Amino acid sequence: MIAKVLSKEQIDQIHQASIEILERIGVFIPHDEILKRFENYGAIVNRPEKRVKIPNELVMEFISKAGKKFTIYGRDLSKKAEFGVGKRNYNTTAGQAFWLDNIGEKRRYATMNDVSKAVKFADSLEYINIPGAMSDPHEIPVVWRCVAVAFEMIKNTTKPITFWFYDRASTKCIVDLLIKLRGDEKKAEKYPLFYPFLEPISPLSFPFNGIDLLFETARLNLPVPIGPMAQMGMSAPSTIAGTMAQENAEILAGICITQLIREGMPVCYGGICHAFDMQTVQLIFSGPEQAIFNVAMTQMGKHYGFPVYVNAGLTDSKRPDAQAGLECGVTLALGVAAGADIFGHMGICGVDQASSLDILVMQSEIISYIESTNRYIKYEDENFAIDIIEKIGPRGSFIDKQHTRKHFKKELWFPTLLDRRYYNAWNEKGASDMEQRCNERKKAILTNHEPEPLADDLVYELEKIVEMAKRNLTLLK
Repeated sequence: MIAKVLSKEQIDQIHQASIEILERIGVFIPHDEILKRFENYGAIVNRPEKRVKIPNELVMEFISKAGKKFTIYGRDLSKKAEFGVGKRNYNTTAGQAFWLDNIGEKRRYATMNDVSKAVKFADSLEYINIPGAMSDPHEIPVVWRCVAVAFEMIKNTTKPITFWFYDRASTKCIVDLLIKLRGDEKKAEKYPLFYPFLEPISPLSFPFNGIDLLFETARLNLPVPIGPMAQMGMSAPSTIAGTMAQENAEILAGICITQLIREGMPVCYGGICHAFDMQTVQLIFSGPEQAIFNVAMTQMGKHYGFPVYVNAGLTDSKRPDAQAGLECGVTLALGVAAGADIFGHMGICGVDQASSLDILVMQSEIISYIESTNRYIKYEDENFAIDIIEKIGPRGSFIDKQHTRKHFKKELWFPTLLDRRYYNAWNEKGASDMEQRCNERKKAILTNHEPEPLADDLVYELEKIVEMAKRNLTLLK
């Protein structure tokens, strides 16, 4: 951990403030079974108000019980995302209502075809190791939408995936998809492909479905990222300290819920709070406050021993321009320096305005740049090259030497989109800007990349589960 904004004393202060919130105020939990389990553990439960006050001792007990390391695997088991072991992971957004075909054009509702396109696209990007659906397909009824989305994603990437879960009934079908994909329940538990995201509703509330569906994913002990999006000044106090204390309290309450469902369930600490812009009256994706939140919330999550999820690398801009580069680069670099485990939701145009592959292309380049700053550097005689320096001596040149030829490709980072040409060469080739180059790169990927296909017999078996979900869940509605 290189970047820090909190001292040990300040970490303790935030923790104590969060505990005071949980003990004095409590959280709203509209789930009778969870309320009953909290009562059995000695929490103070107000049934009519569905409010739970959680004592410090219980919070700390559940923190100690929660799983703090996990891995999710693609259908190709060699492609994986590891959490809690010092690795960095990057995912595209799990789904947006709108899709933007080209920057500056009119948005439209996302479709299942966009899911397919987005997942194939992310399958081609080296550093995006968890493709997200990027689309919430408008034409599919919500009761079985997530089942159809999961199947479409499985077909179009060999990497682990992320998407939005809906409710317990549809989650059961998703679990069945995973079991069929892996071959049996034991392998499905050993090699999870995805995880449900538990998002408390700030301030201090939990959604029924978000809790209820965990009873199905607990069958395979799937990991659970817990990420409230407390907004400073809107759904949280208008101070950085107050927002972090509330966000932390909501996450700690979520950890308690997971352990009440299944002890040892792995957890990822989602410190994804944001500031709220009083001028535009919307959330801020990437102001300087976000850089502070990313580092501080990473420190808080690591204080408890959890892998950490932060919203870094995002932008308020609607174009892959200088603003986007500044915002994505600064927040992502600081999140990486703080030691977070996963950085999401790449591919969003502005503040949840739409999904954009042009924006994603730019973010992929920024990730590559930042990953290169974290490369392993050798400090051996061959690398210090003192004999070569002696041979060349003062006023010599290294450009034509064998040592340079041997090492430069390993020592230099070569961009895909950033421009380093001489002015005349750049001008003669059309004087392109970043937005143009992102668009060209996007078109090339869409034209040329095809993911490894899923076996026909497996496609048939998975299709049967989707069709059964469509029929049965529609009837339930």
